[in-house]
Amino acid sequence: MTSLVAPDVRRWRRWVAMLEDFGGPKEMHGSGHWNLSHDPIPTEAGCAEFVAMTELTSAADLDGTRVRSSYFWVAAGDGSDGDDLVGFLNLRHTLNAFLLEEGGHIGFSVKPSARRLGHASAALALGVREAAGLGIARVLVTCDVDNEPSRLTIERNGGVREDERNGKLRYWITT
Repeated sequence: MTSLVAPDVRRWRRWVAMLEDFGGPKEMHGSGHWNLSHDPIPTEAGCAEFVAMTELTSAADLDGTRVRSSYFWVAAGDGSDGDDLVGFLNLRHTLNAFLLEEGGHIGFSVKPSARRLGHASAALALGVREAAGLGIARVLVTCDVDNEPSRLTIERNGGVREDERNGKLRYWITT
């Protein structure tokens, strides 16, 4: 089972283990780490800073370039505190010009040791359900042209390819 959970400092040790598995922020799509002034620091205090960032961007649009977003950690299990954290998902409530071209409504990633276990597909399905709850009728999801696992995950979730722009494949999923 896979679930989406709100970022929470009480899970900081599991968050640190997830960061270490990713080996750095480069592949942590959907994490929001780019909103920090530095790479996430794998400590309890670093987790608190990370969680505060997700709460801030969940509350309102920021600086005219970032839209209101809901951040989730992907958990392997029913969402209880003991579940392993396996990834990130970011649900953007609206699309600005950049998101319409390249970023989409949902960004997601799963740590290397938890890939090919169905977590990405389940997390994306849950993210689409969350989008429907926000009244988003069609969800834009994108991936790099050469990212076949993400492409297949999007297509398994009903993604209909619209086009390719700037090295990104663009798919729409009806909620």
